[in-house]
Amino acid sequence: MSIANDNKDLVWDLEAFKQRQRAIDFVMGFENRLCVFSGSVEQLYTNYNIFFPKEEDRKLVILPNPYAPHDTFNGIPAESVTATGLNIIPGIHEGKPALFLSIPFRGGQSKFKNVPLQMGLRVVRQQLPANKPFLPVLMKGDLRELDASTPCLHLHAIHLDRLIEHSELERKSIQKVIEQRLSKLS
Repeated sequence: MSIANDNKDLVWDLEAFKQRQRAIDFVMGFENRLCVFSGSVEQLYTNYNIFFPKEEDRKLVILPNPYAPHDTFNGIPAESVTATGLNIIPGIHEGKPALFLSIPFRGGQSKFKNVPLQMGLRVVRQQLPANKPFLPVLMKGDLRELDASTPCLHLHAIHLDRLIEHSELERKSIQKVIEQRLSKLS
């Protein structure tokens, strides 16, 4: 049985991408750095690999590490994960390739403000209450094209206060692993 039959949330279609190779190169930089959520099986994957199997033409497949079942959190209801409206996009900062967080912006000429990723994450965290951490995750459909040539990753966020079936220890473990992985992005 293939992974596609097991969990369709882990098979992402790249057919519509005009700059498919650029999208592939972009998303590979996030492997094991952003956790992946599957609503259909209510699981959060923190340890996985991204593959592009020949038999699954123009598809990206996320394979959880079978030797690390402790890196998968189970029983995560889909209602605990919501869209953020935030996107990670590639760009140039101080003459070097960098990642930016595209934040919806009210007022002014532009609808979005693009800031260096870690700075943007700090801004988002500062606007939330201390007891509500910002814990971004990826889901199927989050890899997108901003325009004809720029890939982006839309972010969803998991809300720990909605994980009522999980212990405080489990919620803290989820928070810790997401924050550790996120700190490795620049």
